[in-house]
Amino acid sequence: MKADHIIKNAKIFTSDKKNPQATALAVKDGKFVYVGNEAGLKDFEGKVTDLGGKFILPGIIDSHVHVTIGVAFDYVDLGVRFEPDGKQSAMDFMSAYIKEHPGEKCYRFLVERHYLKGEEITKEDLDKVCPDAELILLEGECHSNWVNSKVLKRMGIADDTPDPVPGLAYYVRKDGHVTGNSFETASWPILFDGTNELTEEQIVASVSRWIEFSKKEGVSAVFDAGFPEHNPVHERMYDVLCKLDQEGKLPIYIDGCYVLTRPSKMHEAIEEVKRFNKKYNTEHLKVHTLKIFMDGTLKIETAAMVTPYVDTGVTGTTAFQPAQVAEILKALNEAGLDLHVHTVGEAASRVILDGVELARKELGDKYHVKVTCAHLEVQDDADLDRFAKLGVFANYTPWWHNGGGPGALAQMLGERRSRNMYRCKTVWNTGALVAWSSDNVAYGDFTTWSPYLGMEIGMTRTISEKTNVPPYCISPETNPPYEEKMNMEEMLLGYTINGAKQLGIEDKKGSIEVGKDADFLVFGDDLLNAEHEGFSHNVPAQVYFGGKKMN
Repeated sequence: MKADHIIKNAKIFTSDKKNPQATALAVKDGKFVYVGNEAGLKDFEGKVTDLGGKFILPGIIDSHVHVTIGVAFDYVDLGVRFEPDGKQSAMDFMSAYIKEHPGEKCYRFLVERHYLKGEEITKEDLDKVCPDAELILLEGECHSNWVNSKVLKRMGIADDTPDPVPGLAYYVRKDGHVTGNSFETASWPILFDGTNELTEEQIVASVSRWIEFSKKEGVSAVFDAGFPEHNPVHERMYDVLCKLDQEGKLPIYIDGCYVLTRPSKMHEAIEEVKRFNKKYNTEHLKVHTLKIFMDGTLKIETAAMVTPYVDTGVTGTTAFQPAQVAEILKALNEAGLDLHVHTVGEAASRVILDGVELARKELGDKYHVKVTCAHLEVQDDADLDRFAKLGVFANYTPWWHNGGGPGALAQMLGERRSRNMYRCKTVWNTGALVAWSSDNVAYGDFTTWSPYLGMEIGMTRTISEKTNVPPYCISPETNPPYEEKMNMEEMLLGYTINGAKQLGIEDKKGSIEVGKDADFLVFGDDLLNAEHEGFSHNVPAQVYFGGKKMN
């Protein structure tokens, strides 16, 4: 057989359990037509490349990112980042800045909530600082913010404005009046105000940067986790991606979604994801998943817990209850669609597992929805083996698995929970399908999007001086429990075949097997025997998607 590309004398990690390692491969018409030892190459004709023992890996699959939010963040002003010493210090800083920069229509600032030392900021405080223009103060993770009265008026937020999800996404009130502080999806229309006006040229410019990064790093496929509360602009961006694909300019496979954030829109969202499924079906862009934003984040205690937070005594709130999840699953099952869920806190993943259990009990052998719980920062002991039992994917974001856990979170979670976060190895060992992701929302310089950063921290659970990471991410701690460290093979499998299974594309991608897309990466060093510290500096020397060289 005539082949387009023949490789010999390589060390090939195939991610194929039946044939885990090989030394030779052949590619024809964008597909692998041979994977094995060099003796089998006698049946193929064509130019042969001797790799001299170099390492080959399947294309990387990042199974939870935010492609469309990344575009939006390219055009959102996050404001001036500062580190005050309490509330009055924050007021003084913003006041001085505004006086030094008069005449702006809107002033934006960014602060980590802990710098306020527990003191609350109200619209009245911000009105004093900035009476003549809009003022938006974003919390560090951008999951909450504070605004002055001018912003509230323009956005139509009043005392009688209903909370999107009471207890999770809400407007803070005092004596029945909104204070100017809002959380989660209640705050995001303010954060992303104006993104509906992005032009096609702006979207293409941002997406093109992401495509070039992905080609360089060898990320051949992703799950795009959507744009909560902004489905119209999300759809516009998918239209642009669809057009790029039709023009042959989108070599990265994007498994997309439609996002549901509140129970009141449940039935609408199910119909919309069905519409997306029909509308987006090009070679590299497909949608077959409903994404649910089930809870929030740990830093601002919107992540839902089984056991209350130690410092406040609250548990947080999930957006849906098990019976509602089961109803959603039954509708998705009938439509042949899947479910992906943001689950940070222990209660969030438990609700999903309970919902899956209810749906499976009712539907029996007719149940076939692929369900993924993403992030899983805190999990209750009783739920760790349920992923395997119920066939639910566990998706972790390993570059988060570094220090900063026990010390920073002990006041909120208590000593035991803060020292038992990100228990991916335990879940892996139960037989559950575990996949890895970067969950990045802003493009920037893409450093934290690197799968090799995720691999390093997944194996070490720390950031060392050798780690390729921005300075603001550096922490001196190693995150316990130390037995949750993964090995190299587990990281590679989670970033390849397990990710493909989560996306439902394992028949085409995720491993180097005959008949699959010829997505493969060539490295000068043997990754299986590479040092774990500093692993984040790895970049493939050659990248092939569908048999075509990308770099």
